[in-house]
Amino acid sequence: MNRKTLVLPAVAGLLTPVLAACGGSDSGSKSGDAIVVGTTDRFEATSDAPAPLDPAYAYDVGTWNILRQTVQTLMTQPKGEGNPVPEAAESCSFTDSGNERYACKLREGLQFSDGDKVTAADVKYSIERALRINADSGVATLLNTVDTVETQGDREVIFHLKTADATFPYKLSTPVAAIVNPKDYAKDKLRDGFDVDGSGPYTLKADVKDNAIVNATFTKNPSYKGSVTVNNDEVEMRSFDDADAMGQAIEKGDIDLMTRTMSPSQIDKLDSGSQANVDLVDMPGLEIRYLAFNTDAPTVKTKAVRQAMAQVINRGELVSKVYGTQAEPLYSLVPATLTGHSNSFFNKYGNPSAAKAKGLLEKAGITTPVKLTLHYTTDHYGSATKQEFQILQKQLNDSGLFDVTIQGHPWSTFRPAEQKGQYDVYGMGWFPDFPDADNFVAPFLDKGNFLGSPYSNGTIQRTLIPESRREADRLNAVKTLTAIQDTVAEDVPVLPLWQGKQYVAARDNVTGVSYALNSVASLQLWELGRGVSG
Repeated sequence: MNRKTLVLPAVAGLLTPVLAACGGSDSGSKSGDAIVVGTTDRFEATSDAPAPLDPAYAYDVGTWNILRQTVQTLMTQPKGEGNPVPEAAESCSFTDSGNERYACKLREGLQFSDGDKVTAADVKYSIERALRINADSGVATLLNTVDTVETQGDREVIFHLKTADATFPYKLSTPVAAIVNPKDYAKDKLRDGFDVDGSGPYTLKADVKDNAIVNATFTKNPSYKGSVTVNNDEVEMRSFDDADAMGQAIEKGDIDLMTRTMSPSQIDKLDSGSQANVDLVDMPGLEIRYLAFNTDAPTVKTKAVRQAMAQVINRGELVSKVYGTQAEPLYSLVPATLTGHSNSFFNKYGNPSAAKAKGLLEKAGITTPVKLTLHYTTDHYGSATKQEFQILQKQLNDSGLFDVTIQGHPWSTFRPAEQKGQYDVYGMGWFPDFPDADNFVAPFLDKGNFLGSPYSNGTIQRTLIPESRREADRLNAVKTLTAIQDTVAEDVPVLPLWQGKQYVAARDNVTGVSYALNSVASLQLWELGRGVSG
C-alpha cells in the first residue's frame, strides 16, 4: 500500500472582477466495468424530507454529491483549487464596478438528458424556483442577494443583485443554482423521491429500498456539453451501513474506492500499509465540527453558560484522543487555511480553565451544575462521533460545573428535530459550499440560516456580512471577517471544535483518485478511470 498526499496550491484571493471562458491490474473489477464507489452517506425520503434530491431542497454534502454528477450549473469549482470557472456557461463576469450585475452566456447546443434544449429562460426559472420555494433546509439563502433575473435571447442571462456580492460566482457553482427543466420540476413545489434530471455529466438510476437509495448508477450522458472531461462510462455508488462494512468491501474487491466516512482507525490501518493493492490519499479539506445552541432554550439562553462551555472544552485532548493527526483544533468557524481566519476563541478564552468558567457562571448568577443534554447524529459524520461526544461529556462533567448527558439519533430524525428547535445543544459538521470565509459565517449567522437558529445579530447581518462581500480581493475583507469571528466568540451561538483532513482509499488500478474530491468535499466522479497498478 502506498500513502499519497495531494498537495494543492493555497486557496487564493477569491475573485478577479472578470472570469474568462474555459474551454490492467488483477485487483478489483475488470477494466471496462463500472467503477464502484462506497459511501456511508444515506439518502432517505422521509415525511420531514420527502424531496432529498431536489436542488431547491438538498443541502448536505451527500445529496450534493449526487446532484453535482447529474445537474449542471453556470459555474463550477475547478480541478484542484482556484476561482470558479464557467460550466454550462461559455463565459460569465461582473459587468459593473460594484459587483452588483453579473452576466453569463450559455454554451451553444446545451441539452437536458432527454434532448430538450437548455435556454436562458430555464436558468431564470431554476433560480426563481429555488427562491420561491425557499425550502426549510435553508439552501435558498445562498441566493439571497439575487434581486431579479433577466434574459436576453436564448443564451444570455443577467443577475441583478440587491447588494454587492463578490462571492456570487461561487454560489452559481452550487447545486441550488442547478439548471432544471420546467417540465420536470414544478415552479412552486418540490419534486418528491429520487428522480433527478439535468444536463450534467451523468444520468442517474437509483435503486431504492425502504425509501432509501441503496445503489446509485451514474451513466455517462452523451448529450453533456460542459467544462469537465468524463473519464469513464459508468460509476456505481453503494451505500453502506457503517465504515467497517465499507472497508470489508474494498478489501474483498467488491468496491474500487471509498471516501466519506472512513473511521480514524480505518485510516490508520490503511496508512500503515497493511492492505495490499489499496492506496490511501489524503488531501486538504475544509470540514469543520462544532456545537450549536438553541439560544432561546432556557438551559443555554444565558450567554455565560455558553461561554463557560467554551472555557472548559479542551479541543487538543478531544482531537488527540479521537482523531489523532487526522484533525486539528479549531478556534473559529473559519478554518485556519482560509483567508480571513482568526483564532478568536483562543484569543478570548485561552487554555481550558474550570476556574475561569466558574467565575463566568457565578458572575451571571447561574446555579451549578448546569444540566444539559448534548445531541449528536449516529450515522452522518462517521462512527467516531459517539466517542467524540463521550469525551466532551467527560470534560464538561469533570469541571464540576455541568451535569451532561448525551443522546445519539439517526440523521433522518436528528436534522428535522434540530431545525425545529427541539435540541438545546447539538453537534454538527460543515462541509462548505465554496472555499471562502463568507461560507463559514453567513450560513450560520445570516437571516434564514440553515440551522434555523434564533440567534440574530443586526450588526453582523446588516453591516459586516454585506461589507465583506463587497471586496473582490479577500485580503481587504479580513478586518470585517475578524470582527464577525470576535462577535461569535463573545456570544457563542456556535462553538467550533476541530478542522479535519479528507481521505480517499482506492484500489491501485483506479486513476484520477487525487482529484476525486476537491477542497469542499465535492465528489468528482468524472475524474476516475481505469489504469495499471504499479
